[in-house]
Amino acid sequence: MAPTEVEVPVEISPSKENVEMLESGSTNSQELGFDKKATKKLIRKLDWALLPFLALLYLLSFLDRTNIGNARLAGLEMDLGMTGLDYNVALAVFFPFYVAAEVPSNLMMKRTRPSIWIPTIMVAWGVCCTLMGLVHNFAGLLAARAALGIAEGGLFPGVTFYITMWYRRHECGLRMAIFFSAATAAGAFGGLLARGIIEMDGIGGKAGWAWIFILEGIITLIVAGMAFVVMNDYPSTAKFLTPEERKEVARRLEHDRSSLADEFSMKYFWDAVKDWKIWVHMFITIGVYTPLYSVSLFLPTIVRTLGYTNETAQLMTVPPYIVACFCCISGGFAADKLKSRGVFMIGFNCIALTGLTMLIASQNPHVKYAGCFFFAAGIYSNVPQGVAWNGNNIAGTVKRGVGIAMHVGFGNLGGAISGFIYLSTDSPKFTKGHAILIGLVSMSTILSIFMTTYLRRENARRDRDYKSLDQYTAEDKFAEREKGDNATFFRYTV
Repeated sequence: MAPTEVEVPVEISPSKENVEMLESGSTNSQELGFDKKATKKLIRKLDWALLPFLALLYLLSFLDRTNIGNARLAGLEMDLGMTGLDYNVALAVFFPFYVAAEVPSNLMMKRTRPSIWIPTIMVAWGVCCTLMGLVHNFAGLLAARAALGIAEGGLFPGVTFYITMWYRRHECGLRMAIFFSAATAAGAFGGLLARGIIEMDGIGGKAGWAWIFILEGIITLIVAGMAFVVMNDYPSTAKFLTPEERKEVARRLEHDRSSLADEFSMKYFWDAVKDWKIWVHMFITIGVYTPLYSVSLFLPTIVRTLGYTNETAQLMTVPPYIVACFCCISGGFAADKLKSRGVFMIGFNCIALTGLTMLIASQNPHVKYAGCFFFAAGIYSNVPQGVAWNGNNIAGTVKRGVGIAMHVGFGNLGGAISGFIYLSTDSPKFTKGHAILIGLVSMSTILSIFMTTYLRRENARRDRDYKSLDQYTAEDKFAEREKGDNATFFRYTV
């Protein structure tokens, strides 16, 4: 398929200085698009139209799944008669259902429309979160948490796949980091919000912890109603873009994806399932997500053991999340700028290991609290890095959608594990929990080193064995359009 011809919106002749060339493939005059200034303006337009609302959606999602940690400090266990490992089971039951929903949800979004599917699942999880505030026993809490997992399962893999449909590969990392930074905001905002909501204890005959679930669920339902109106589907139908801008977004994506297959077919589903590189990324991810959920679910408990009251502990969880948010966004920006992912994954894992070492090696509360900053900054930053790295290296939209869902889904199994990492019987040192997380992050680091090395060598092999990228014609690319990332003209993001 020949690329769409787009008129260059400048009055002077295109030149190396004023025209943004393609990253790969031919760069003849028919493939030149907007100049640099117009391209930056277009990308800013996409950012402002898409990212704030997507970040809000994930803030609510992460808030509604982790607010149980704040509810615990407000008397959840005592009121529901929970003992022993009941709290840990309530955390863990969410994740098998969450994971099971991810791949089917991405396939459904591909078959339907994001502006319908994403708001629909928002309504579902908003209802589930609200119902968590109405339960009267442990069994009811388990049922509500399981339903919440099914409802929320499609959001993160869905939105990360959605972002890849608007931006080029080396523009996705920063946007995913901005999107995921809402999780750090949820951690910070959740502590502040919970501190205020528990003052409603007794109103309407409900405990403070119940009001945390009810009010945060109602907020989600309100935003879900807005989502049906404000969400866009894809660039080709975006009302906020002019016809010229729609063509330019399509042109940029077509050449960035190297004109690979875009149609729905179960063939590409099985291509993803059989790709060993995706499976390596899945194990890299479980080594990141297990610590992620451990810190998000247990940070209030860990901080409380440092000598703070329940109310103060809620507030003391806020600063580590603020630092994590800064590192998450700055890391995404730097990775996009350098067009590299692996070295950032390795570096942020080392930062997380530093924090975990401080937590396990010292009993000084100041050192342990400082360790929480390093731990949160390293782990939260690697979630968008990992999904961008994997997504960058999966070609073809269906395979990429499935591969991202596999990646995120397997990683989220770490949430089920995380529910049993920090046990009450191990308080206040939590030595066993810290040691388990050190092992998991170390595994993730070793596999990231392996994948970085492999991809460098594979790119070098393709450069050596096949013709240079600028020699491929549109016909050459079309002949290999179903090969995905195995196409001879595809190069991996290292």
